[in-house]
Order: sequence, then structure tokens, then C-alpha cells
Amino acid sequence: MPGGRLTQQERRAIAAGLTDGFGYAEIARRLDRPTSTISREVARNGGSRGYRADHAHYATSSRARRGRPAVERQPNDSDQYAEKFAAIMVDGGLPRMAARVLARLYTADSPSLTAAQLVHSLQVSPASISKAIGYLEQVGMLHREPDPRRRLQHYVMAEDVWQKAWQVSSRTNLSWADTAAEGAELFGDSPAGRRLAQMADFFQQLADDMNGGPGFEVIDDALTVLAAYREAGRVIGPDRVAAVLEWPVDRVKAALELATATRLTPSQRADLAVAAE
Repeated sequence: MPGGRLTQQERRAIAAGLTDGFGYAEIARRLDRPTSTISREVARNGGSRGYRADHAHYATSSRARRGRPAVERQPNDSDQYAEKFAAIMVDGGLPRMAARVLARLYTADSPSLTAAQLVHSLQVSPASISKAIGYLEQVGMLHREPDPRRRLQHYVMAEDVWQKAWQVSSRTNLSWADTAAEGAELFGDSPAGRRLAQMADFFQQLADDMNGGPGFEVIDDALTVLAAYREAGRVIGPDRVAAVLEWPVDRVKAALELATATRLTPSQRADLAVAAE
């Protein structure tokens, strides 16, 4: 009987035999292979109903490649720092592999890295890199740039990557707050309900603090309006500012009413107070 690995042609014969309703023994006889070889092949690749010859062939080849001993990379000072950097990000709530990918991108000499370079650098599987890249793209912390000459994808960090990280953390806190508030309403005035209400208040406050508090967006509007007045070089009416910024007039007026906000400097408050008069 022939030995060695099954060929792609043999796998297609196995798929055809299964489709025709032949048993493992009959298929093995036709291929001059041990029945155990056929049964293991089918069991490993989807079973008698899900066996696909080409998929089985490529999957087996992939498993064989993964089984080869890899050449160990000796970590250097840069590697050790990148792992320390990643650990800090993990403590801040970023998934571990996403943090490791981001740390490597941040500490690389090149402004971008390919998936193959990340696989080699981190000594992990392509699937792990792909999953981490998918997460980082989803939250806007990196993007891909194609290289038409080499048919490769280069991964580049967003310029405002740390702002994106902050926003992700803030959204996580809001999710905790919303879920806890839902539980507090469900359990009502009970020990569980009170605990969940306290939890909701805590994470809501934490999210508000990270976002600058409930008035943060209005304060940001106030600074934008202030910049518009300085650009104009004179005090102009709220209607004119609204037209320039393409905002509703009420939004401009709300920003002007913030002339006494503690987050503005005395000179900024004075300028906005004049404009609000």
C-alpha cells in the first residue's frame, strides 16, 4: 500500500466517494490506502457530511507548516520595552494582543509595519495579528495603506491614537454605567438593586470626568466661538457667528452664556462676556 500524505487528487476521490455513499473501507480499497487513513482524514476535516477536498488539502498543508519548528528570536531591549509598554495599555483596558501590536507599531523605526513583520516580531500566528488589527481598525486606532508594488497591506497608527484610546475607555465606562442602571431598575429597591445603582453612579461619574464633565462639549463650543471672534478681530452678533460656523444660533448663544465657566482663563471669560452682551 502506498504511504505518505494524501494527494489533492486522492482527497477529491474521497469527497466523490462520500457523495456517492461509499463507506470508508470501500474508499480506502479504491485508493489502496488503509481504512484508518481515510477515517482520520475525514474526521479531521469536517466529517462525512462536511468534507471538502480542496479545503482539506490546504488545511492539512497549513497544519504541516505550523508544525515546523520556528527559529527563536532573542528579545532585545526594544522588544522588552515594547512588552512593558503593552502591559501598561492592557492595565488600561486594551485587549492584550491589540496592545502588543500597538506597542510594536509605536516603537518601530518604520512608520508602518506589515502583518508578516508583526507575526515575526511578536512570534504569534497570523490569525492573532488579524484579530488584533481588526479590533484596532474598528476603534479607529490604526488604518491600513496598500502597497500596490508588493501587494501588501501596511498598518499605520492613527495620528490621534491616544485620543482614540481615551474614547474607547470612556465608552467602556458608559457601557458599564448603562448596564448597571438597567439592572438597578430591574431589581428595584433590593440589595442587588442598590448595589447596581451605586455601580451605575460610579461609572457614570467616571465617564463624565473622562469626557470633561456634562458641560465639556459646551465648553469646547465656547472656545470655538472665542476663536471665531479673534479671527474676526471684532465683536460680531451671534447670528453672524452662527452663519460663519454653520451652527444653530441657539448653540452659539449657549457657548456665549458660558463666559463664566471655570475651565476658561480670565481673559477668555472676559472676551466671551463682552460678546454675550
